[in-house]
Order: sequence, then structure tokens, then C-alpha cells
Amino acid sequence: MTKLKLGPLVDDRPVKVSVELPGPLHRDLLLYAEVLARETGQPVADPVKLIVPMLKRFMATDRGFVRSRKPRS
Repeated sequence: MTKLKLGPLVDDRPVKVSVELPGPLHRDLLLYAEVLARETGQPVADPVKLIVPMLKRFMATDRGFVRSRKPRS
């Protein structure tokens, strides 16, 4: 079983995002959605909705970014 960094998506109000992805990245996003659907048992209707949780996860685990957000004494 594959261990993905994302879990089931929380149903949230829609957010419109306009972004241009390179072809290989878009194909990887579609593949990630397929793997996530198999892992969670919940189909991903729109793989674009993965972008926000992926960015949140990335920023939450980026040590340099997390350190820069902490107030300095």
C-alpha cells in the first residue's frame, strides 16, 4: 500500500484558481488523483482540487518557511 502525504479531501466551498501547468505535471496530478482515490476509497472528481491541499502540506512541512513564520525574540 502506498503512503501518500494527502488524505481524504475535506468538502469545502469552491475556490476558483487559474494556473497553467506543464503537460508532465498535469499528467502527474491526474495520476496522483487516481492513486489517492484508490487509497482513500473516495473518487477525486476534479484533480485540480488537489492543488490547494498539496500547497498547504508543502508549506506546513517546509522547515525554512515554518521557521520564518515564528516570531523572533
